[in-house]
Amino acid sequence: MPARAHAPDRLTRRLAAGASAAALLALLGAPAAQAADPAPAQTNSPAGASTGSSTGTSAATSTGASTGTPTGSPTGAPADAPGVHGASAQDALIARGKYLATAADCGPCHTGPGMQPYSGGLYMSTPFGKISTPNITPDKATGIGNWTDAEFYDVLHNGIGRSGEYLYPVMPFPWYTKVTHDDALAIRAYLASLKPVHAPRKPNELEFPFNIRTGLLAWRTAFFHEGTFKPDPSKSEQINRGAYLVTALGHCSECHGEAIFGASMMAKPFEGGSIDHWYAPNITSDPKEGIGSWTQDQLATYFKTGTAEGKSVALGPMHEVVHDSLSQLTDGDRLAIAAYLKSTAPEEKYSADKLQAFAGRSGPGANVYLNHCSSCHQQDGKGVPNEVPPLAGNGAVVAQGPQNVIRVVLAGIPAQGDYRQMPALGADMTDQQIADVANYVRNSWSNASPRPAQAGEVGELRAHAFIQLAGPHPSCVEPGSHPKQDSLAQTIADPKSGIQPLLAAVTPDNMINKVGELIDKLHSVAPHAAKADTVNDLTTAYCPVIAADTKLDENNRRWQLQRFAQVVYSELTTPEKVVRSAK
Repeated sequence: MPARAHAPDRLTRRLAAGASAAALLALLGAPAAQAADPAPAQTNSPAGASTGSSTGTSAATSTGASTGTPTGSPTGAPADAPGVHGASAQDALIARGKYLATAADCGPCHTGPGMQPYSGGLYMSTPFGKISTPNITPDKATGIGNWTDAEFYDVLHNGIGRSGEYLYPVMPFPWYTKVTHDDALAIRAYLASLKPVHAPRKPNELEFPFNIRTGLLAWRTAFFHEGTFKPDPSKSEQINRGAYLVTALGHCSECHGEAIFGASMMAKPFEGGSIDHWYAPNITSDPKEGIGSWTQDQLATYFKTGTAEGKSVALGPMHEVVHDSLSQLTDGDRLAIAAYLKSTAPEEKYSADKLQAFAGRSGPGANVYLNHCSSCHQQDGKGVPNEVPPLAGNGAVVAQGPQNVIRVVLAGIPAQGDYRQMPALGADMTDQQIADVANYVRNSWSNASPRPAQAGEVGELRAHAFIQLAGPHPSCVEPGSHPKQDSLAQTIADPKSGIQPLLAAVTPDNMINKVGELIDKLHSVAPHAAKADTVNDLTTAYCPVIAADTKLDENNRRWQLQRFAQVVYSELTTPEKVVRSAK
């Protein structure tokens, strides 16, 4: 998996609003006693809280949180969550907290490059500077080991730090305020069970006046409303459970809502919204723009695998949310989320006149599609079942903004589930060609998306997109990133596995034959490796090999890397005969 680079992106809008409010009060004369951002050694509370000197009760031994979910309650962890059933009271509490922390997606934001899980160190980039995430392991000096349960709950529920300071809304407390007291303490118990990691918080890098916390009062007054989740008695138990997961722990509207001055939870929360170079699509029950045409099972499958046959593939930030959070939930909870989203009121952004204006348009994008896309996605846009996702009726394609399509054409996407990897075709296309083909696929077949892509927009997104072995400084890994390695990637890198010598022996001339030998070896040391992980991790490991081939120019190196991914996929799909047309 790549590093969780999206975490800063998806929070930028909310922080921008908070910082703007801070600036407003600062210019009006904010009090000085609490104004300056604390020194880094004192800032180990979540999202900006500073550490005082109090000692408190560890949640690892807390009796304030119940160990299970009450019958009929939409909160807590399900009885079939890992480690909950049959365990001692304390072990069940910790297991419940781990499940809830996963549902809340805590780990990715609180784990920086090269850091131990939950030890902080991730910088979140904003238009006003950078904010570092804190250590939330039970280390007493630099983590939350000396916090009381009340202090921990105050952070989640009220967005108030340990010394009474306002937290920057980089911390999603506007959603976590709905988390019940018992569930908050269960999360606390899980964090307290972790190995303490001594990791002082990195200093924030916010310029004046955005480092003045008291200015956040304006944002809080306008947009923050404290309150625990209350089930709707008119809805089913399943829908209420889904509502709790979506609106509290999952904070879905943070990305899928169009922010009003940074408060996406107050706007139409699921109508779709821009997330710094990506677009989070409409997830209301609208049948055209939202998920109204999806079945509950299709949605649950998408949450588990990142794909839904005939519907969509998780892209960018959503791919990582699926990997790190949604795929780790129980089947019952994924179905509950689906049931809740299906119950929401339909919302659409496209007016009938705009849709009519785009009906039947093709333009120059038709030729680009025919030459670059139709061999895989087919002329009817329906793709190939269980191999190439459809473009016709694909929710990611018809989202209000064209960013998703542009980003995928530019940089490709990794293999997911049964779907093959998509190559970075846009690396060899002009900005205008990409804009044309994006507009074509968004307005062909049954698709209708009146917001057109422009060449200038493509150029801006290209500047922010990382494409392997492309650009002014071609590389295999995005500069400044530290990709996380899953267990398969670690196996491939392990000298004892014998994989590296086989990778080094693969050349453009012998690739067809050598890949089969390579996969046989990998299966002998990792027999349960998933198809998508095998394609992605082998391709990442092969990149330095092809990058060092001085006989090839830059374009050919990139093409051979993409070819390698296709050959690996073909070998895994039809092991008795590698598809020779891949060369």
